Amino acid sequence: MKVQINLQSSYCHQTAQRGFTLIELMVVLAIIAGMAALIVPNLMDSADEGKSTSAKVDVSTIAQALDRYKLDNQTYPSTEQGLQALVERPTTGNSVPNWKQTIKKLPNDPWGRPYQYLNPGIKNEVDVMSFGADGATGGEGKNADIGSWQ
Repeated sequence: MKVQINLQSSYCHQTAQRGFTLIELMVVLAIIAGMAALIVPNLMDSADEGKSTSAKVDVSTIAQALDRYKLDNQTYPSTEQGLQALVERPTTGNSVPNWKQTIKKLPNDPWGRPYQYLNPGIKNEVDVMSFGADGATGGEGKNADIGSWQ
């Protein structure tokens, strides 16, 4: 009586179940890297757009507070008094007997810098502005100035 054992088919069956090859793993990593290269820049642009939108909302809120200040005092705060005149009674410049706090706290722009104020303004009677991501006048895209004249 002869017994035959088929060792070859048993060996092949075991190696087929071992896992992924290095080539397969490299292909998957290349696909993931390619997708990340396409997605990450779009996410960065969204963050910049969000900061610009936040700055526009802040500028609008400050401009409205300045208008309420003018209704109470018949004039806007001077450049010297600045936006701080919206939070606490000015101690310099013209007296303001009807002063009322028109904003609880002055926000910084989304890039961490204080908003700028000019009276008289360059583009309007008064200007409130942020100089954008770069903190310098002018610029385009995320570095563009955001002001009450927009």
